[in-house]
Amino acid sequence: MQFLTKTAWWVIPVTWLPFVCYFIMKSISLGHTPLQVASMVVAGIFVWTLIEYTLHRFLFHIKTRSYWGNTMHYLLHGCHHKHPMDGLRLVFPPAATAILLFPFWNLVKLISTPTTQPGLFGGGLLGYVLYDITHYYLHHAQPSQEALKNLKKYHLNHHFRIQNRGFGITSSFWDKVFGTLPTTKSADKQR
Repeated sequence: MQFLTKTAWWVIPVTWLPFVCYFIMKSISLGHTPLQVASMVVAGIFVWTLIEYTLHRFLFHIKTRSYWGNTMHYLLHGCHHKHPMDGLRLVFPPAATAILLFPFWNLVKLISTPTTQPGLFGGGLLGYVLYDITHYYLHHAQPSQEALKNLKKYHLNHHFRIQNRGFGITSSFWDKVFGTLPTTKSADKQR
């Protein structure tokens, strides 16, 4: 069953970007202007960031007590925390993503109209792709830009210092909103 938890990073864009393009093109074919579709995509990415935070905080870090609960948690996210530099366990496998896309599609359906649903969904899926490749990048790259250096530091802080805080991967926005922003080492030293 562990083989289902391993995926090379490049599989994510190769698998999902064609679907992103399809949903964006579907929005255009429904009569929306490129600016309107761009707005839907940005909104979809924003919704994804909340889903990213929520899944990471409440599902990936769920407390389990049973053998099967522990096993499922380990396969879902625990193996990633145990082996955070394993390049095959940094992105979410496409089979699991496909399953999660059904409730995401229905969520988007609830908050949109039939003509805006494809653009919002495509944006959310693009947000997911960006999340997964960003996650891989944060673990394996040596960023030169200050913003990416800070994001890498922020995420690795979640892995190696304070695992019950810092649930955002692509940003700390929702951690700020929900009060789960981790303290910095310098703030800890001042106490």
